[in-house]
Amino acid sequence: MSSTAGERTYRDLISDCVHCGFCLPACPTYASWGNEMDSPRGRIDLMKGVHDGVIALDDGVRAHFDACLGCMACVTACPSGVEYGTLIEATRARVETATTREPLDAFFRAFIFALMPYPKRLRLLAWPLVLYARSGVQRLVRAAGILRGLPPRIAQLDALVPPLSFDDLRRDVAERTPANGERRAVVGLVTGCVQRAFFPNVNAATVRVLAAEGCEVHAPADQGCCGALSLHAGRLAEAKRFAQRLIERFDGAGVETIVINAAGCGSTLKQYGELFADDPRWAARAAAFAANVRDVSEFLAPLEPRAPRGARAQRVAYHDACHLAHAQRVREAPRALLRTIPGLELVEIPQGEQCCGSAGTYNLFEPLAAREIGERKVDNVVGVAPDLVASANPGCTLQMQSIARERGVKLRAAHPIELLDAAITAACDGGSKSRSTSS
Repeated sequence: MSSTAGERTYRDLISDCVHCGFCLPACPTYASWGNEMDSPRGRIDLMKGVHDGVIALDDGVRAHFDACLGCMACVTACPSGVEYGTLIEATRARVETATTREPLDAFFRAFIFALMPYPKRLRLLAWPLVLYARSGVQRLVRAAGILRGLPPRIAQLDALVPPLSFDDLRRDVAERTPANGERRAVVGLVTGCVQRAFFPNVNAATVRVLAAEGCEVHAPADQGCCGALSLHAGRLAEAKRFAQRLIERFDGAGVETIVINAAGCGSTLKQYGELFADDPRWAARAAAFAANVRDVSEFLAPLEPRAPRGARAQRVAYHDACHLAHAQRVREAPRALLRTIPGLELVEIPQGEQCCGSAGTYNLFEPLAAREIGERKVDNVVGVAPDLVASANPGCTLQMQSIARERGVKLRAAHPIELLDAAITAACDGGSKSRSTSS
């Protein structure tokens, strides 16, 4: 993969690390285990050794790379500007092409990537999942402790099943939604995979809020995955195929800005220029696409609010999704939007920039490590006694809620755009009703 500089090599990027140690307290896995090789600078040392041929890329070394969440907290902490995200993605791509995984591990990874990046497949899976949950079978399975006897990865699949209804599965956004009143922007919406299948309310709320604020919204049909999950897991060729198809779906859509409401996806969409920097056929198209991508909060926050907000007397803890705060450096915009809601009390989570342990597919492949990291996050969330937690990434929401549920704690959660949508709806309804914003 190319660096953001375009001309710099993998070895150049490794050399940027001066081993100062500022990354250590920012790294969730180092906080968990105190192992130098499970810190960013330790992993960079391993990268250097493998690249120089003095360290073998064996199972032990690969385990240290697998254990990295890719949360990019080290990028925020680093005073030397080390492009750790580029390094870990390139290293994982090498791992996936140069090593052979144990058969069960390889099978499980193949299963996940045959399912998760495909929204139509996820939607098909969602129907039996709703039946499983609504029939009471899921409750009985959990109460009987059956999951505790299963391998952690299998048990984790149940833990992360989102709350859904059959009505949710029929819900989708229109290909074109006109602006309310005078149009002031034309935007395209990337509807995502997990977001579209398991969090359809977030996409619906995004469209309503954008329209209420004077934006015409285009959501091209048959969108596929953006490639984020594949890219973060080292499946580079697959990520590029997904990216190319998505770029093609938005060609000719006539949109000025491309809006995304999932942090991990947004981070990758903004990387398309780097992803295709060495491909003369795609470099210009990918760079132009990436330049127009904005997180929905990043797009809305600078706009003068047009739609009135109804009061919501709620204490809301805002969770910084890693790929929004660290990878995209978007921190203030979601908070600014939430502050436009009258009566809403916004509270900060202690050590709020630490990862929740979700990290795309990390909590599926490394469930025990993810649980340990997530416990710290949930401790801090519950400690501020919020009415609900606002999170701009679906994986984060599922991760925190699953850990809270195991403790017997109901952690209500919503995307910031859902809270804004509920406030706008309440104002339009004269405060008589509002949309559901939590689960």
